[in-house]
Amino acid sequence: MKTNPSNSPDRRQFLKTGAAAGALMMLPARALQVQAAAPARQLKVAFAGMGGQIQGHVSGILQLGHQVVAMCDVDSAQIAKTKARHGEAVAKAAVYKDYRLMLEKEPSIEAVVIATPDHWHAPICRAAMEAGKHVYCEKPLTHTIYEARQLRELCRASKVVTQMGNQGSASDNLRRSMELIAAGFFGEIREVHAWHPVHGWPSGVDRPLDSDPVPEGLDWDFWLGTSPARPYKTKIYHPNDWRGWYDFGNGSLGDFCCHSFNLPLRALKLDYPDKIEIEGTGLGKESFAESCSVKLHFPAREGRGPVVLNWHTGGKLPPESATEWLRGPGGKLPGNGCLLIGDKGQLQCGLWNSDCNIRMKDDPRFIWAGNHPAAKLIPQSIPRVKGQLQEWVDACLGGPRVFSDFDFGGHLTEIGLAGIVALRLQKNIPWDGPGMKVPGMPEADALIKRGDRTAYLPGH
Repeated sequence: MKTNPSNSPDRRQFLKTGAAAGALMMLPARALQVQAAAPARQLKVAFAGMGGQIQGHVSGILQLGHQVVAMCDVDSAQIAKTKARHGEAVAKAAVYKDYRLMLEKEPSIEAVVIATPDHWHAPICRAAMEAGKHVYCEKPLTHTIYEARQLRELCRASKVVTQMGNQGSASDNLRRSMELIAAGFFGEIREVHAWHPVHGWPSGVDRPLDSDPVPEGLDWDFWLGTSPARPYKTKIYHPNDWRGWYDFGNGSLGDFCCHSFNLPLRALKLDYPDKIEIEGTGLGKESFAESCSVKLHFPAREGRGPVVLNWHTGGKLPPESATEWLRGPGGKLPGNGCLLIGDKGQLQCGLWNSDCNIRMKDDPRFIWAGNHPAAKLIPQSIPRVKGQLQEWVDACLGGPRVFSDFDFGGHLTEIGLAGIVALRLQKNIPWDGPGMKVPGMPEADALIKRGDRTAYLPGH
């Protein structure tokens, strides 16, 4: 980054997004949890999917003064780890393997937090919403485009409070970025680049052919759920590497589209792309690409020109011409980020869209918007909150509406998963977003709406 001393406060603020990817992936959920005063009324909350990601949410609910009444997981080891971690605070919580039984047998449940693998998000969300429970679900909202549309429609028809867990939505910086963009601060924005570091999940490979014994306490068939049956294999799927496999997740694009596309979709009022272009290595496998770039073309809309939203991962990076001022000594680009390029200036909002570092045409370097004289003149217009989980809890108890409900979260998920359709077809595609189809390519239909196994779905 040019002329920015390595020991300056602005550089330290900006380079937070260049820290190790593993540490960063846990930061937003924890950093946005705060200790709060005792609530006027305790919300009774159940949890589904007791792996690593949900632990921050359990802590958050407890810190906010609410009650954990039930936990659900098909792996008893995950339940045991949760109890050991949170101790007396969860000792009285009822334990279930089957989410349907939990919803049926625990009438005191008012709200449900879900952090299962992606292929389980939609069924449990739907069951909880239809049972009249408020729902917080980790991103991405669903595993398929069709499921996302279903939950969007259910959200509009339902009276429950929903929130998708893209925690950057609650950050002051994301909301400040929206205010600056709405004021025309950066001029016309027509180009966006988001990039993700090399991911550690299986990529560019097919499944192993052999199998291992299923660990005691794990119901493997229930874990597979709606996905096609396959043998268990140690350290290949559960508990940590499922996201790389298309039967359970959608790689880094499916994982992070709901973070990095969040601000661009909101602020630029992006509806649906009409064309998607892809390139990459390791395509056509059961797992996500080894590396790829995805280019989503959004037509002009509501007074703005067309916008191209670019996603890069697995070693693919934005072009140097677009990122000259982000590069440090030796031309090295930060390991992850999201850059919006306007004709008056640029905004680097980070992979979680929770930064707000700007550089205008005449500026020598990027600085945090709070220290930029011209940015200070733009008034605040969007309410601030103390954290995404608390925002949801407050709404469940009658407070203001949330920022990332399933209607918006579903749309955000649809956009990322449209890119997955192109990657899995291994070709550039036209895209009919409202119709959820690739015109002239019926082979895409099975990627948009899967023929799921039904034994573990609600009502079965």
